[in-house]
Amino acid sequence: IEEKLFFKLSQVIKDRKKSLPKDSYVAKLFKKGKVKIANKLGEEAVETITAYLYEGKKEVLEESADLMFHLLVLLEDSNLTIEDVEKTLKRRMKND
Repeated sequence: IEEKLFFKLSQVIKDRKKSLPKDSYVAKLFKKGKVKIANKLGEEAVETITAYLYEGKKEVLEESADLMFHLLVLLEDSNLTIEDVEKTLKRRMKND
């Protein structure tokens, strides 16, 4: 498993936000704004839950990947990083 996959993917998302290529799905999300990004994350969350309840492991993995990808988009649009999330999780672990 590639250790910094989320970091690399976050960098691609950041680059797409900056350059806004015409054929980029990520750029289209950023152009449509916060409501679209939030709605897409919510849609992927529902699809992940549905896959978990009614489908198999393959579908759960596919939907989980979509969910995590869209979370990274939301974080980027919020000027936050996956590292910020990691720091929050580490802090919470120390409090347990």
